[in-house]
Amino acid sequence: MKPAIWLDGSLRDPDTAMVSVFDHGLTVGDGVFETVKATEGRAFALTRHLRRLARSAEGLGLPEPDLDEVRRGCEEVLKAHPVAFGRLRITYTGGISPLGSDRGTAGPTVVVALTEAARRPDATAVITVPWARNERGALTGLKTTSYGENVVALARAREQDATEALFGNTVGALCEGTGSNVFVVLDGQLHTPPLSSGCLAGITRALVLEWVGAKETDLPLDALHRAEEVFLTSTTRDVQAVHRVDGHTLPGAPGPVTAEALRIFVERAAADTDP
Repeated sequence: MKPAIWLDGSLRDPDTAMVSVFDHGLTVGDGVFETVKATEGRAFALTRHLRRLARSAEGLGLPEPDLDEVRRGCEEVLKAHPVAFGRLRITYTGGISPLGSDRGTAGPTVVVALTEAARRPDATAVITVPWARNERGALTGLKTTSYGENVVALARAREQDATEALFGNTVGALCEGTGSNVFVVLDGQLHTPPLSSGCLAGITRALVLEWVGAKETDLPLDALHRAEEVFLTSTTRDVQAVHRVDGHTLPGAPGPVTAEALRIFVERAAADTDP
């Protein structure tokens, strides 16, 4: 089954849907995006994702997106391609612009795409990388299409048989993964880095904080090697246990805290698809 594409107001054939080579999202990464979990033709937590799309656009200086129109695009794509489990991607860019950092006047480009996705395993391996997140950068906390450093870090993780790479920030504090937030259990207590660390305000992270509870704590990066349990949260991972950090094994993953967090998340998410 082909993926479904909605581009600038209408459904398009994926073989002919095109964005200009002068689009600012392509030439300089001037864009924001959201990835939304789709299950049996329904998007999960779409309202939260749309709100974050608007916040990211504002932070990047893009015009305010028409969220009703974007929601309509999501609904049309989901109806056209009701996959059992998929990745719904909303991309909002600066549109056709000069070949440089200045934006043009043509207006934004809006794309909604849906593809099937594989469900994640119960546990995974992660690595730490030597590069730092800048907690004081202009793009900090924004979900932008400027994902080059994530591509490099994730490739490093794949080389080491891991599915995620975790960053510290410029002061050596634990921050986030390339596309996930991280939680650790220390002395039986669940912790996650605060937003001031430079991490993205993940949708799943926020739901775990609300539904499960955790302390937002500044932690050194090496807390990962001292933790009794580690888990990741993201749109397509939900709550995923970590069984190895670098060369350090966490036996019995998922541990009891992780297993309970996953149980609560699955139960609450099933009861409300747009919490």
